[in-house]
Amino acid sequence: MSNDSTKKTLLVALGVCFVASILVSTAAVELKPVQTLNKELDLKKNILSAGDLYHEGIDINSVFKEKLTAQIIDLETGEVIPEEKYDDVLNIEKFNVEVVASSAKWGKSISSSDDIAGIKKMPKAMAIYTVIDDSNKVEKYIFPIYGKGLWSTLYGFIAVDKDLQTVKGFTFYQHGETPGLGGEVDNPKWKSSWIGKQLFDQNGELKIEVIKGKIDNNSDNAKYQIDGLSGATLTTRGVSNLVRFWLDKNGYGPFLNKLKGENNG
Repeated sequence: MSNDSTKKTLLVALGVCFVASILVSTAAVELKPVQTLNKELDLKKNILSAGDLYHEGIDINSVFKEKLTAQIIDLETGEVIPEEKYDDVLNIEKFNVEVVASSAKWGKSISSSDDIAGIKKMPKAMAIYTVIDDSNKVEKYIFPIYGKGLWSTLYGFIAVDKDLQTVKGFTFYQHGETPGLGGEVDNPKWKSSWIGKQLFDQNGELKIEVIKGKIDNNSDNAKYQIDGLSGATLTTRGVSNLVRFWLDKNGYGPFLNKLKGENNG
């Protein structure tokens, strides 16, 4: 083969690569808004699912707007953060747990003794969602939760009844646990087993937990317990720990205590 032929082959190959790279880059840029919208829609779908408000065929945005109110709360005080304090990072319209947790202003590190969820950093404030009934009264609260499993960080939601005691829904929307084992956190039957479970005992002590193995339905503690995932001990422990972290003093505890005080006032 002559040198000219070799050069022509290389030039053609480079030209094809150049054109392909432009096409890929253009497609990525043009598709990004669509991907962002789909991601936001999927998040809303999971929030509605946790609140038992989703079924196939509904207009997710319409139901979300009609049935839910969204707020950002200060986790330390339990107070609602007014909109005038919102900024590009802390904003109900584009709230992102990972972005807020990594923010110098709105994120903070967690001491190893407190970090049972294994997340190292957390937001100082979190977006929460309130389900409103037809009489414009609070029906339930939906709280974002996240923490480490075996292979991944699990992100999800837990719905709590207006009594601030009873679990009304539970779901994960993002994780990388092993299919058939830890991945059974997606199993509808397992998720439904959370519904009706109690968070606190009569003294206000947090009791909810996922145990290893099956619960004893004759036990006094059965109302606080959820069956563990078969063959997935570390994922089971991780889910139990992340739920307990977020419902306790470092998570939504101050907000829940504030609401209990208002209800008893």
